[in-house]
Amino acid sequence: MTRRYCSLPRQPAPAFAPGLAAERLGALVGGRPMWVNGTVLHYYFFGADTDASVIPVPGTGETRRVPWAGTEDQRDVVRACFRQWQGLGIGVTFAEVADRCEAELRIGFQRGDGSWSAIGRDALSAGLGQRTMNLGWDLTEPDGHWTALHGIGHALGMRHEHQSPFAGVHWDDEAVYAGLAGPPNHWSRDRTDVNILRRLDAAETNGAVWDPQSVMQYPFGPGLILEPEQYHGGVYPPGSLSPADKEFALRWYPPAAAPAPLVPFRSVPLGLGPGEQADFTVEPPQTRVYTVGTFGESDCVVVVFEERDGEPRYLAGHDDGGTPHNAGIRVRLVKGRRYVVRVRLHSTWGSGETAAMCW
Repeated sequence: MTRRYCSLPRQPAPAFAPGLAAERLGALVGGRPMWVNGTVLHYYFFGADTDASVIPVPGTGETRRVPWAGTEDQRDVVRACFRQWQGLGIGVTFAEVADRCEAELRIGFQRGDGSWSAIGRDALSAGLGQRTMNLGWDLTEPDGHWTALHGIGHALGMRHEHQSPFAGVHWDDEAVYAGLAGPPNHWSRDRTDVNILRRLDAAETNGAVWDPQSVMQYPFGPGLILEPEQYHGGVYPPGSLSPADKEFALRWYPPAAAPAPLVPFRSVPLGLGPGEQADFTVEPPQTRVYTVGTFGESDCVVVVFEERDGEPRYLAGHDDGGTPHNAGIRVRLVKGRRYVVRVRLHSTWGSGETAAMCW
């Protein structure tokens, strides 16, 4: 086994209130990392001399700086992969920015730190000086395009395909541990568990069936998979976006429809199914603090964007998933400016209707 793999750190399980119904909990687990559709994801490449990790030099008591900057050739590979995802016609768009404070995705190229990415909206919890993605080897090498496509898949909310419970994979655990412990990965048993052997919850998967051709599927050589029998000789995905990858992206991020107006003090019913979204525009009649929120027995994400130069820029958001409360955002809106409100439904858990309102 010589392929270098994406290495996600172990993350704490999301905390939800005890006693939630299984269907409601599954909707929250599956939808929690997903961006609201229509989001512009701004990405930034670290490059300044100050952008580096300081790591110890073994046996010396000294430290050294390992820069996060990548070459222009490597950045071009990542740009091309963003364009490839964008070319599917998804409702999320990507824009490169030169200011890290404007970026939801901040990308480094630190050698020796592996390749990894935050999963979807988890990127928002990283500090502005921190990476949300690292691409830790030369992307101009043959597997570099796969590495970048895979990392962006994580940034869109996708998990590792080979960890799907629908795969029915029976591993030779000790062979997997031994293969990953050696070069070029040098993984601990815990890291191998997190990234290969641990099965995902069914709600976390990219789809309802295993897709061995997915860009989120690791390639594996012979001797690691005991069952299914046809994979004794290994799994060799092509390293490109599969039809199921494209279906996932378009299911969560369909081409954005024109938003409807949300007039202050007039509620709008939300006839949404789990994972569906409603978009509204708000043109405030006066400058003041407004509340934007939802009503009804539902778990929703509500995000408010302000249009700047024709582009929606994130202003505020609230996810009420798993709580008995509705999403509500108090935000100052300025007369003469245009705002976009996006409401994504995780689930409904009662008989009452749901609605959105600005007041």
